[in-house]
Amino acid sequence: MPSYRQLRRSRTDRMIGGVCAGIARYFNVDPVAVRVAVAVLTIITGGVAAAGYVAAWIFMPAEPFDATGPQNYYPPQQPPTA
Repeated sequence: MPSYRQLRRSRTDRMIGGVCAGIARYFNVDPVAVRVAVAVLTIITGGVAAAGYVAAWIFMPAEPFDATGPQNYYPPQQPPTA
């Protein structure tokens, strides 16, 4: 594990791509505040911030899996039996 902070997309606290949650974790702020800021900036800039979000989604690496696997994985449910 590196001794410095890394900017990574979140695998566990994501709404769309995990970009805002990754930025929030990097700066140690609430992810909702970052999501609201991106939404407001998207409206103010006429969509440029949304293009920046997509670019960050493409170029930001995702968090690595830990030893237990992905945190947001739920095993398939068994169908109900009659």
